[in-house]
Amino acid sequence: MTEQLLLAMLDTVGCSVSNNISKFLDSGSSPEIDIECKNALDLDKGLLMLDSGEADMLAVPASVVHGRRMEILQAGLEIVGARTPQRPYPLLVSDNKLQYQPKSAIILCGHKLVRRQLRRARRGIRVLDPGAYASISGKEAPPEDPISSVRWMEELRESGDIDGFVTQREIYDAAGLVSRRHSLLPDPQSAGDPHFLPLPYSDLVVLIARRMFPVSISEQISEKEGETCWWVHDNLIGALNEEMLEKTGILVRHRQVRSLIKQAEDSRDLVLEQVCQDPDGEVIEDEVHVEIRIEYVSKDGKKTVGLHRVIRYSDFERATIASLRDWETLLKETSRDVPKDFHTDPDASSFISLDD
Repeated sequence: MTEQLLLAMLDTVGCSVSNNISKFLDSGSSPEIDIECKNALDLDKGLLMLDSGEADMLAVPASVVHGRRMEILQAGLEIVGARTPQRPYPLLVSDNKLQYQPKSAIILCGHKLVRRQLRRARRGIRVLDPGAYASISGKEAPPEDPISSVRWMEELRESGDIDGFVTQREIYDAAGLVSRRHSLLPDPQSAGDPHFLPLPYSDLVVLIARRMFPVSISEQISEKEGETCWWVHDNLIGALNEEMLEKTGILVRHRQVRSLIKQAEDSRDLVLEQVCQDPDGEVIEDEVHVEIRIEYVSKDGKKTVGLHRVIRYSDFERATIASLRDWETLLKETSRDVPKDFHTDPDASSFISLDD
């Protein structure tokens, strides 16, 4: 007799869990068990479905779980797996790539982190929040619904009022746009080119179930890379408040040794090349590596504090905890006022401010 799993799913704007699960079920790696999918209106309703037995497992965007981990544990539930992000990178909708935008071009973006990354990548352009732009230009405020807001910005772009705007892939598709778009990726083609780390929890899906849920079932739906991504996110940024969270970029992914070596050779990065070698200089190709990148960007985009680690999968949990300590130290030291060596020395402000 085939086992049946009742799976509840919560979709949010920017992260379509149902699409993720649908593609998974249609793929060749679909599980042997029979899965019946249901929709949950919000996280609270989904947790009630688990508690009442109406659902066996709940799939939700990881972003809605931030700050509610204790509540989930107290309800007798736990996170039993995660799905790998499929499309975590934002899009620039514009006729021109970022490097070819005209001087004083106007780009609208609703995400604070991406606005800072855009200012870092390209000087001389105006990067504004849609609401701030409407107030400055005397136009009506943008719609609160993200899809309607994207269509509102597209009308401004087509009329020539703005040169482009940034949105997420899921919202772009849902709005039915066919305009030219450019992915804002974390890996520049050439050293020194702009890079964009994704928003926290971008397109990451977590699986919640009752305590002692059978591992043999959860591992058929979960993915190792997704689990790694969730574990690192939860430990590195799980304790951040919303204000700090929206200013922080983070990327976690599995990397094969061959791709790391190729990247090291292309960028002439000796440190990255040594990560893939043993003490005798021999290349080790039998283990996946985990790449962790996290950064905080100043409001004007002129200063960045970042941390980049590439570690073997077998060491990633220990290395993540060590990275958290290093990251906290980095932020503390770069955000404090520079102490005087002598009382007559001039005052020196901190390298970066965490309050901007």
